[in-house]
Amino acid sequence: MRPLSAGLIYVAVSTAAAVLLAEIAGRLNPGVSLFSLMTGATAALATFFLMPPAPPRPPVSSRIDDPLSKYRSIWLCLVGFVFTMFAIRSFCWILFFAGDNINIQSPFNLGDLGLHITYIKTFANGVAMWPESPIYVYSQLRYPAGIDLFNGLLTTLGFDIRHQLIATGLLASLATFYALYRWGGTFTVAGFLFNGGIAGYQFLDTHKFLDYQGTSHVSWKSIPLTMFVTQRGLLYAIPAGLLLLWQWRSKYGSEAQKEKQPLPVWTEYVLYASMPLFHVHTFIALSILLLVLFLTRPASRLPLLKLVGAAVLPAVFFVWLTTDHMRAGSILEWHFGWTQTVGDFKMEFFLFWLFNFGPFLPLIIALVGIVAQQESDRPRSGKFELSIDAAYLAAAVLIFLLSLCVKTAPWEWDNIKLLIWSYFITLPILWERLLRRWPVPLRGGVCIIIFFSGFVSLIGGLAVNKDGYGFANRSEVDFVAAAVRRLPVEARFAGFPTYNHPLLLNGRKMVCGYGGHLWTQGINSTDVENKLLTLMLGQGDWKRAARELQVRYLFWGNLEKANYAASTKPWEKQLPLVAQGGWGSIYDFGSETARY
Repeated sequence: MRPLSAGLIYVAVSTAAAVLLAEIAGRLNPGVSLFSLMTGATAALATFFLMPPAPPRPPVSSRIDDPLSKYRSIWLCLVGFVFTMFAIRSFCWILFFAGDNINIQSPFNLGDLGLHITYIKTFANGVAMWPESPIYVYSQLRYPAGIDLFNGLLTTLGFDIRHQLIATGLLASLATFYALYRWGGTFTVAGFLFNGGIAGYQFLDTHKFLDYQGTSHVSWKSIPLTMFVTQRGLLYAIPAGLLLLWQWRSKYGSEAQKEKQPLPVWTEYVLYASMPLFHVHTFIALSILLLVLFLTRPASRLPLLKLVGAAVLPAVFFVWLTTDHMRAGSILEWHFGWTQTVGDFKMEFFLFWLFNFGPFLPLIIALVGIVAQQESDRPRSGKFELSIDAAYLAAAVLIFLLSLCVKTAPWEWDNIKLLIWSYFITLPILWERLLRRWPVPLRGGVCIIIFFSGFVSLIGGLAVNKDGYGFANRSEVDFVAAAVRRLPVEARFAGFPTYNHPLLLNGRKMVCGYGGHLWTQGINSTDVENKLLTLMLGQGDWKRAARELQVRYLFWGNLEKANYAASTKPWEKQLPLVAQGGWGSIYDFGSETARY
């Protein structure tokens, strides 16, 4: 666990230090980036040398006789091979050049990757910290962009962003594989790779490997393909969250369940307190687990109080930063059934849960019953206390119920960011308390049934469209970068709102970005979009619209020509032209329209 812990601490401390130092310095610069990375490296070395090596086997080692235990390494190698294939295919081609085109491997990543590149370049451009949103004129950046800030540090120092995306993805995949294995063994690694219901059973009719879970009517999609590759915060949050799950089970379990030498307390604190900067939903799930441990493990209350008490201020600070200084409206809303009643996902109650989760939910219900019975049979000392497995299972149930009853994001499907933690917590308990005790043929059959759909969908998703999907034009992005290099980094541009605009891919601020991104961040952009349309069409008092939108420059390129074909383009005669080329033109409104 030492390399994993050190690597995660390196990312967490480097990023947190960059936030604090850049806030003091006013902006990110090479000196701040270098010092932040050196601070992270120092903390990582301290973690590595202060933490003794972990035991050679995962926590769920053989506690009962298992005739297949001697083949455990074979199953691990097979699952590891699939994980390696997934990581190489997904991240080595996450962003690649095909002639003059910039392509990506995953169709799910078209919008998400554009947003993350925008954030990375925004940080690296040296804008004032915490930055204004590059995709919305009236807001600070509303996103837990910790992993993008970390890549921004490296970009500031001259590292190529494409190589960074590849390296970060591969290293995060290695960290996640090891963290999954340490947390729950081979079964849990397989659960991450092959989650699914029954959609993939269409393979028996079509005999084709396709991502059957990637369609619009399936809610429980492939975690690797639709989340791990696209939601970059999870590259850090999943291995860090799993490490904390392992830590707390080791630290607060019974003597028979404890492992020797858990993480140093300060390492545990850093990973937990910095989580809101990287992934808020993971922080919520971990906090629910801590609450359950506090209520059900009396002997653990004092250290838990110390941990949470020490983490409150930095966690609140990071939440404050990523919610536009608490000005973002609450997105919590009562909504029962997750996506059961939403759009294409809509299905009848029993059909929805059977279709998306197959036999997994009945197994979990049986597991809850078995663990509850075992808890009732345990001798009591007069205090209410659950075993560590029962406490973890109770937390998983609470997380599931929260995901089921409360919408934690404007799009109901985003509750999957919580659901995956209920799933990860449950997997090793399901294996240890239920499946592992069954006869080998029955155990193998159940594993095939619950993982078949996810396996088919994963392989099908990796195999689809080997040439990738068009993302941007390389020459256009480079020429625009050269054209805006001499313009103020705080200047805001008017242009067509989309996820892959060449300005955004260079980290430049636009009046409005892709509507889907704004909606998922709880931003109602209708009024801004209407004013932008008035400006770009040259209608009415278009100069007043520019002033209200704080526009310094108007960008007129290929996207604008295609989407505002009816524009009268009055700026061509009334505004100074500051840059022009085959990519388009930039016009200057003057500093009176913008505030800096």
